Amino acid sequence: MKEKVSVGLLGLGVVGSGVIQLINDHREKLTHQLGCEVEVSKVLVKNLDKTRNIHINGDLLTTNPSDVLDHPSIDIIVEVMGGIDQAKEYILRAFNNKKHVVSANKDLVALHGPELQEAATKNRCDFYYEASVAGGIPILRGISEGLSTDHIQRVMGIVNGTTNYILTKMDEEGMSYEDALLEAQRLGFAEADPTSDVDGLDAARKMAILGRLAFSTPVELSDVEVNGIRGIELEDLRYGKQLGYTMKLIGFANFNDQELEVNVQPTLLSKNHPLSSVKNEYNAVYVYGEAVGETMFYGPGAGSLPTATAILSDVSAAIKGLRLGVSGSQSNEMQFTKTLTPINKRHSQYYIRLCVKDESGVLSKISSLFHEQDISFQRIVQTPVNDYEAAEIVVVTHDTSLSNFQHTLEKLKSFEAVMEIKSYYKVEGEVM
Repeated sequence: MKEKVSVGLLGLGVVGSGVIQLINDHREKLTHQLGCEVEVSKVLVKNLDKTRNIHINGDLLTTNPSDVLDHPSIDIIVEVMGGIDQAKEYILRAFNNKKHVVSANKDLVALHGPELQEAATKNRCDFYYEASVAGGIPILRGISEGLSTDHIQRVMGIVNGTTNYILTKMDEEGMSYEDALLEAQRLGFAEADPTSDVDGLDAARKMAILGRLAFSTPVELSDVEVNGIRGIELEDLRYGKQLGYTMKLIGFANFNDQELEVNVQPTLLSKNHPLSSVKNEYNAVYVYGEAVGETMFYGPGAGSLPTATAILSDVSAAIKGLRLGVSGSQSNEMQFTKTLTPINKRHSQYYIRLCVKDESGVLSKISSLFHEQDISFQRIVQTPVNDYEAAEIVVVTHDTSLSNFQHTLEKLKSFEAVMEIKSYYKVEGEVM
């Protein structure tokens, strides 16, 4: 039985530095828990001369991937370099060399996770990627192990800290989207190019991974419908607050009657919903199981040490499998085939804000139009606007199908009294 397990790192950025720091700081605890020492043997970097925020022996650094991937004594590869094509190539090479892999790469796992898992199983290797979703929150292990015997029906998540920070500032401080984004960038919560975050692509990748794992169904990134937070107006947040809701970018994954629905969209959450209290850069994932009912996982969704903690948890799992001789025993088979839920079976409440002509009978006509589509109102607000010939009508519907709601939107566009459909959003949770 090994007395020492060697780890090789691909990348030494913010997260890679966190991994080195935790291994150094927790060396005694790791040895006690695992029964062996954990040692970093080689680290692949782009620039040997770069100034780093962590002390590391320069002899461990290399710019040659072979020094890590083909190193005879390295047992586990930790991939924190990011990117897709090169990272995939290196991971497949690691599996062919019978090395276990831990990755924090959500883009790679969302696009190629099943293929990589198949390669790992073929080579009797482990492939772990807890850190690819929600940073330091143990959501993947919670689903795959803690809830493995339950039938999970729904997963909802705030899985992008950047957008949650922006929406929190807009909701609580009245900041514009542009100002909140600038502050998020200044504080390091948003990238210089925030496209992946604010357009919902980052959250979509994470929801593809969560859906695949929670439902044992081959969810692909292309199955996830995505809408981001660009264009959200303060007026909608104000109306939402007046009606008892708060705006969040929510990832949804539902699995009912073996039919799958996965999407990411701005959503008005009831203040009573557990996700509505998740603020700033924090993440949370709400899971509903047939047996356990409601559970929620909450914590920091990014950052050097939270993400490194998730990586080291995976490294520990790989070491335990290695020492017990059960490596590569993770199941790669999906239990269910994929059938997407048709829109006539996708039900929700909706918020819609209309600019209408301020004249007698308009509200009655709009109500009749909704009624024709079998949609009833739960809440309705009508206010005049600066132009005295116009008014705003805000409606929160009762539960209806997406197909009925889309038909109603089309009819409203050609309705003479409706000057503009300002916005519409999904609504989640009952207001007490």
